[in-house]
Amino acid sequence: MRLLSFFLLLCLTSSGQFLPLKKQTSSSAELVSEVKSVQPGQTFSVALALSHPLGWHSYYRNPGGIELPPTLSWKLPPGFEAGEMQWPTPEITEPSFQMDESAPEVSYTYSHDKGFFLVDITVPDDASLIGQNVTIAAEASWQICQKSCKNESAKLSITLPVVATSEVDPAMQPRFAAARAAQPQPSSLEFEAISEGDTIQLRIAGASVMQQAHLIADQNMVTPLASMSARQDGEVQVIDLKTRQELFSGAPTEKSRELSGILRYRDADGERVVRVPATAITRAPAPALPMGQFFPVIFGMFLGGLILNLMPCVFPVIGIKILGFVQQAGQDQRKIVLHGLSFTVGVMVSFAILSGILFTARQAAVSEDLGWGYQLQNPYVVLGLMMLMFAMALNLFGVFEIGTSATSVGGKWQSQEGLAGTFFSGFLATVVATPCSGPFLGAAIGAAIALPALQFFLAFGCMALGLATPYLVLSLFPNLVKYLPRPGAWMETMKQGMSFLLFATAGYLLWVYTGLIDLDHMLQPIFGLTGVALAAWIYGRWSTLAQPLRTRRIAAALALALAVGSIGYAAIIKKGIEWETWSEERVDELLEEGKPVYVDFTAKWCLTCQVNKSQAYSEEVIALMKERGIVPMKADKTKPDPAIEAKLAELRRTAIPVNVLYVPGQEPIITPEVLTSSYLLELFREKTSVPAK
Repeated sequence: MRLLSFFLLLCLTSSGQFLPLKKQTSSSAELVSEVKSVQPGQTFSVALALSHPLGWHSYYRNPGGIELPPTLSWKLPPGFEAGEMQWPTPEITEPSFQMDESAPEVSYTYSHDKGFFLVDITVPDDASLIGQNVTIAAEASWQICQKSCKNESAKLSITLPVVATSEVDPAMQPRFAAARAAQPQPSSLEFEAISEGDTIQLRIAGASVMQQAHLIADQNMVTPLASMSARQDGEVQVIDLKTRQELFSGAPTEKSRELSGILRYRDADGERVVRVPATAITRAPAPALPMGQFFPVIFGMFLGGLILNLMPCVFPVIGIKILGFVQQAGQDQRKIVLHGLSFTVGVMVSFAILSGILFTARQAAVSEDLGWGYQLQNPYVVLGLMMLMFAMALNLFGVFEIGTSATSVGGKWQSQEGLAGTFFSGFLATVVATPCSGPFLGAAIGAAIALPALQFFLAFGCMALGLATPYLVLSLFPNLVKYLPRPGAWMETMKQGMSFLLFATAGYLLWVYTGLIDLDHMLQPIFGLTGVALAAWIYGRWSTLAQPLRTRRIAAALALALAVGSIGYAAIIKKGIEWETWSEERVDELLEEGKPVYVDFTAKWCLTCQVNKSQAYSEEVIALMKERGIVPMKADKTKPDPAIEAKLAELRRTAIPVNVLYVPGQEPIITPEVLTSSYLLELFREKTSVPAK
């Protein structure tokens, strides 16, 4: 009888009359409200409720790895405002892959139906809304993972009436109460975060002995180690957190000056989950060095500053000042001393500002990414210095004259304007000197950066004195000037010769600048420098006193507009395309996966190629390529490449640029030689589609 029943059940199943429940293969999402209606001026809660297939999970705001947490993009009625997403306490799970088995990491996840994310919505205090229906809409996106990951999204909305007195939805009350209970609770504990190199100490006051402890940090710069614990340090509990500079994908972590998150711990009274509020990260106070150890540091700083005068970055500026000494030989010694002191003050002030910024950044626990010369990590600072050095070089070479006060070369040493120029020269010498770490300087700076405040500023003050010493000695002992050559025609030759050192400095800064921007846009600073040179030539050619006043004014205005426009053009830093290196095998592999491929056959010596890169690949084009899943590849034939030549021959092309769009199942599409943003937008929209998720 049992055998007959089993056979009958099998037949019914195979005939389709009795089928098992369909297994859930994707998440379900809904936007739910705690209230049935709203009233003007009210703040009420809605929630993004996610339900995942069994075995799959979504992620906390800091996933722990490279996964993506849920996000909401709101579309609200006028005047309505949405607050921040409120995150329930996640589960601590082990990922399927470990980078370092000796220090296993974890992920912070929400399984099955645990994803219930509250958001507060504020209604404007407008009585005219009463009697209307309002729609709260949002586009939600999230990622779920098991052994693999997939992205999901949904467009969600709820419509609520606006009434004089809001009504709570009793059916939703248990879900919202459970969601609030699942969130970390405020605590009376006191938190302090202290940075110690590659670790952060989270110091907790007011807690009893913690038997277990784990911080689920909001910041992904904290490594989510599986084994965290608290140790006793006097009256406080301490959790030592390891930090990281990049994620598994190679993407840099987000740097933060604050630490926050969820603290899960167990003490004698049981398990607790509390919110760690945003806590400023400070540096541990550095111990002062004994004099026997401190003296080599300040001596190294002084000697390094002295040697900086011979560095290519600094020598042009100092050389200009030495020319000034030659010219003023035999003149008022008091004025000579004033210029020496003015130059020294300029150096000291510049050092004080730069070292002060460095010290402040160090105290804010971001100095791990900074070092002496850190201002040259800012592309706009580098661009400004490059343009300044280039303009000074043009001035020394004689392309134009802007008066002696700008370079302190000439006959205005006796005036206050000349002193200001001398101060500026000292200031500038420091700014351009800092990237040049001469002998003795690198180790000395490394030691000085970790010192307490007094020794820190004393050490950098000694470095400033070292840089200013040659000029200060010549001014305090003017008899030494007598040993310098007398003024003469050679000075003009020397002045022009010094211009080439400044051109070299500008070239060095151009090299630095192109390292900070997308190399596809390298032509922008080159054309910018050309525009500045043209502006200087116009000013020098038509702004002399021999020209009529109207001509001088037009030339000055035209030169100013051209210089500003050229610098502005050079300063445009576009976000470029992240190209893959082309290979025929890789193209075939991507096409088999169903992905379209866009190949740029290019070379650095191809001017049209560079123009295309600067004009055609707008932010809108880049965004569309990402949206359509188009993989950009670069076939660079700057150097001879037989594979590229063979492919071009196959495409029946002999000259570049050649740009080809490959779409699975279609013939390759070869674009025109000169590209525009509008053409690429139309091409990609017509020939490709949004990939299915």
